[in-house]
Amino acid sequence: MSSTANKLEYTPEVAAVTAPIRERVKDVIPDVEWAIHAPLIARINELKQERNATLVVHNYQTPEIFHGVADYTGDSLGMARYGADTDADVILVCGVRFMAETAKILSPDKTVLLPDMDAGCSLAASITGADVRRLRKQYPGVPVVAYVNSYADVRAEVDICCTSANAVEVVESLNTDRVIFVPDGYLGQYVASKTDVEIINWEGACEVHERFTGDELRGYRKDFPGIEVIAHPECPPDVLAEADFVGSTSGMIRYVGEHRPEKVVMITECSMSDNVAVEYPDVNFIRPCNLCPHMKRISLPKILRSLQTLSPQVELDPELGLRAKQSLDRMLEIGRSAESR
Repeated sequence: MSSTANKLEYTPEVAAVTAPIRERVKDVIPDVEWAIHAPLIARINELKQERNATLVVHNYQTPEIFHGVADYTGDSLGMARYGADTDADVILVCGVRFMAETAKILSPDKTVLLPDMDAGCSLAASITGADVRRLRKQYPGVPVVAYVNSYADVRAEVDICCTSANAVEVVESLNTDRVIFVPDGYLGQYVASKTDVEIINWEGACEVHERFTGDELRGYRKDFPGIEVIAHPECPPDVLAEADFVGSTSGMIRYVGEHRPEKVVMITECSMSDNVAVEYPDVNFIRPCNLCPHMKRISLPKILRSLQTLSPQVELDPELGLRAKQSLDRMLEIGRSAESR
């Protein structure tokens, strides 16, 4: 915690200005923790205005960040697109490094901040641009699809990107019999189960999602009769086979909102359950406790320090950024074409 953060106090004025936020998160943040968070939240929200900054926050961030200081909450692509569409001079990314790179790719002329540059990703780190070039030599002429959870050097080498929500659509849009899919092996297996296209998989994995097991889900059903299980497609196949619903983070949130299950377990990073529970207090969320250590590097004190110093800044080689943007643009064009039909 910075020295400035240490000096912040939970005064009556801070309590008053943060009262609406406190009311929203009262069931997920204890009073003793709120007294620590509230002064930081108040100062961060002030500093956002002074810096003309927007804070984009991933679904896996902790509730005090997600509900306390966010201008936008959602998945990594939504975060970047929101930042690009605002008139903010500064985009502060509350997520991991590949997400900050996406923001910089879509907003090359804006200042993009990541409060902790060590906030990495086991999945993104599983492959490099050089690996993609080797795959192209091994499978000449076969198009390469990259899940957006990858670094810019990888996205610069592939034909098109995808999200977990549109991966099947993107693969089938290429009108080919075979596709190389990187870097998530489990998501690639899920896509293969939904299409006749042959998927050549790179075997990367998210260290959070790969820890779940089918036995674990059966245990939830035994301990909590009637529970609904919803899982992210980055999970292993035995997990997806046990789930009542499989979908992206936005799809999982939408499922809860539309179905309002009495009891639910979200098989993904556990902070997401805390964040969604705020919106649906009538739903009993059974929390899995798989945390992303990289997401948890982002904290309110680090966010405050980043806004104060306008650092650390995410920088990309302009040529690399343009090449990486092309694969994103191709994906977005598919979405625009679908909307026009």
